[in-house]
Formats: sequence, C-alpha cells, structure tokens
Amino acid sequence: MATRQKRVGQEQVPLIRRVFILSMAALAAACAPMAEGPVGYRISAADAPRIQARVLESVNSLRAAAGVGTLTLNAQLNNAAAAHSRDMALQQRPWHFGSDGSSPIDRVRRAGYPGQLRGENISETYETELETLAAWMSQIDTRDVILDPTARELGFSFYQEPNGKIWWTLITGG
Repeated sequence: MATRQKRVGQEQVPLIRRVFILSMAALAAACAPMAEGPVGYRISAADAPRIQARVLESVNSLRAAAGVGTLTLNAQLNNAAAAHSRDMALQQRPWHFGSDGSSPIDRVRRAGYPGQLRGENISETYETELETLAAWMSQIDTRDVILDPTARELGFSFYQEPNGKIWWTLITGG
C-alpha cells in the first residue's frame, strides 16, 4: 500500500506541475498591459492648469540656474500649444507643422498672440510632463528653446489619446 501511494503521488506531480504552469501563463496574460506606456499616468483637460503651473515652475528653476530671466504663462500660447498637440495626435506624427501646413508662427498668430514666437518643443510620449521636460533639457536644440534669454512668456499644453500616449507642446514667446 505504501508503494501504491508513492506511485499515485508521483503520477500526480506532473499533473500538478502542468496545472500550475498553465495557471501562471494565464495569470501573466491577464496581467499584461493592453497598450504601450505607463497605464497609471492618466490626465485630462481639467488637469491642464496644474500641469502648466508645474512646468512653468520647473522651467523657471532651470532658467534661474542658467542665469536667465523667468517666464510667465500666457493663455494665448497655451491655446496654440493645445491646438498643436491635438493636431499632432490626429496626424500621428510629432512635427512642427499643422495638418493644414501651418507653422508655429502661424499658430501663435491664430491664437491672437501679439508677441514674437521664440521657439517650440514637441514630444510624443507616454512620459509625464516633467520627464518630457528633462528629455528636452538633455538635447541642445530643445534646451536652447527653454533657456532662450529673449523669451518672456510660455505656453504649454497636451493631448492624451485613449491608449495613454501624450502629445506635448511647449511654446516660448517674447
């Protein structure tokens, strides 16, 4: 009888192992993210003022460290940035031209901005606004837009797709 129990136990081990492996595979499939990027960072249009204030504060800290003057947030530049972020999402490509062929200069004029465009940074990412700002600071051309000593105002906005991808636009003017 002891031999029989041993044999039954040995036969059950492979079955238990197979069930365990199949269960773990099913669990892994169920836990896999459905879309690329961080699932937890979801933002909405209602978050825009808080995000814009955080970016402005961060940009001004970076500018102070570089010895250049601070920027103020400008509603018209924010509107131009929001329009371009939505347009890039519709086009599904990060670039500086609108689907209608408009340039950054055209967009800030359409938004009613009376000053001169100083620069524009864009991004297609799943990262937060501060991670995006850090990425811009790591590149000479985009860092130069942020630290331009002739800039006096900032516009910043975004558009987030249902899959979580975020299109960011930062515009400086003076």
